[in-house]
Amino acid sequence: MKAQRIISRAYLAIILFFLYAPIIFIAVFSFTEAKSLGNWTGFTFRLYESLFTGATSSARTLLEALQNTLIVALVASAASTVLGTLAAIGIYNMHGRKKAGLQFLNNIPMLNPDIITGVSLFLLFVFLNISKGFVTVILSHITFCTPYVVLNVLPKLSQMNPNIYEAALDLGATPFQALRKVMIPQLRPGMISGFILAFTMSLDDFAVTYFTAGSSGLETLSTYIYADARKGGLTPEIKPLMTIIFLVILGVLLAYNLRAFKKSNSQHQ
Repeated sequence: MKAQRIISRAYLAIILFFLYAPIIFIAVFSFTEAKSLGNWTGFTFRLYESLFTGATSSARTLLEALQNTLIVALVASAASTVLGTLAAIGIYNMHGRKKAGLQFLNNIPMLNPDIITGVSLFLLFVFLNISKGFVTVILSHITFCTPYVVLNVLPKLSQMNPNIYEAALDLGATPFQALRKVMIPQLRPGMISGFILAFTMSLDDFAVTYFTAGSSGLETLSTYIYADARKGGLTPEIKPLMTIIFLVILGVLLAYNLRAFKKSNSQHQ
């Protein structure tokens, strides 16, 4: 048993090392001015200063790409949270083959490779003669983010008392009031999880964005880094930006889990 425990802990340590070592490596070398990763030329905050002030043209372009990425991710995740919640309520209230069929169709976009989704949406926009740009990117992100929200909200619907909604209607609430004041508070944890997951998926996407952005000049972080890497190197300011994004996401996750932990403890007391 002791040997098994040691092996399992060693295996976990190796997995965590390979997951987080590259991130730590980037974070460490974000405090040096060397353009090539792995070349330490002395501790400095100049890359962070250049990133925040936009001192170079590459830094300004990188900040524009970050702004576009955040706008697309926020709009897409907010819209997909609303659509996914409503879709989850509709699917939950179905029965038999219709419910099973829609759940199956909802799972397909999540299992489908991003390259296929991107090419399919590209061909759809070409067929409909829609000019590709900011709008098509947002619509595409909403399309592949919505199923993840549905997947997060459906379990909360299963945990909810099915009589609460009907009771609200019997007490004189309109369907919209019952939805807003009774169902939404019960579904909020699933909606928040779905929003965070949709935001992360949108932030991370490359293939769908690449095929649906067209030649409008729209750059997101993923497409900017791809184009930058093809030139033979990466903008030095990418290192501090990646470090900041990782720390922000880590902080949000820690705060969310700490809040959930406190809430769980208060319920048990």
